[in-house]
Amino acid sequence: MSGVLVIEDDDRIRLALILALEEEGYRAYGAASAEEGLRRHRQSPADNVLVDLMLPGLDGFECIRQLRRDDDVPIVVISARDDTHDIVAALEAGADDYVVKPVAIKELSARLRALRRRSRAGTGGPAQVCGDLEISAEAGEVRLAGRPVALTRTEFRLICELALHAGKVLSRQQLLQRAWGYDTGDERLVDVHVGRLRQKIERDPSNPTRLVTLRGLGYKLQR
Repeated sequence: MSGVLVIEDDDRIRLALILALEEEGYRAYGAASAEEGLRRHRQSPADNVLVDLMLPGLDGFECIRQLRRDDDVPIVVISARDDTHDIVAALEAGADDYVVKPVAIKELSARLRALRRRSRAGTGGPAQVCGDLEISAEAGEVRLAGRPVALTRTEFRLICELALHAGKVLSRQQLLQRAWGYDTGDERLVDVHVGRLRQKIERDPSNPTRLVTLRGLGYKLQR
């Protein structure tokens, strides 16, 4: 049974999410602040973490950064804030997905299942070499000029999919389906994670030469 940690300061919302997730078959438990959530996760790591952005003390953005610093656990933001800036900032902090309140529990449960399937599933296939970038799906490693590149699970799945189709353009929707396991979703997920990948594999992320954009079509990893 997958464990879900709900970091939410509103007692009613936290309890409602915990009860709804338990109805969906999860082992859910809560924390009323980022500090409490970080402590609980360190003591008993969750399989998924839900984080509200508007928390007392440490806010949700810093909570995500600290979670991501220690772990590659799937993180989903649950927030009433639906401004593009907030969504992008949360994803850049290290979140894997973003769900706007009020939360539809069936949709949230489906996303959590997709994230867990993706984190457990192997990508298979031989190592892919794209210039001085080597992606070994079976070993779970990415090396740039012989040096290991530290990636989150989402970043790793994304680069594996791009490497598997190196030299070909993949649309944002194709990447959502293959790297996130979503039939539909917010394409900003792809854009932000591509930006995070570029920070780690490009000499000049503002002028990428390895992971390039084809305007109106999608992204391509150069061979």
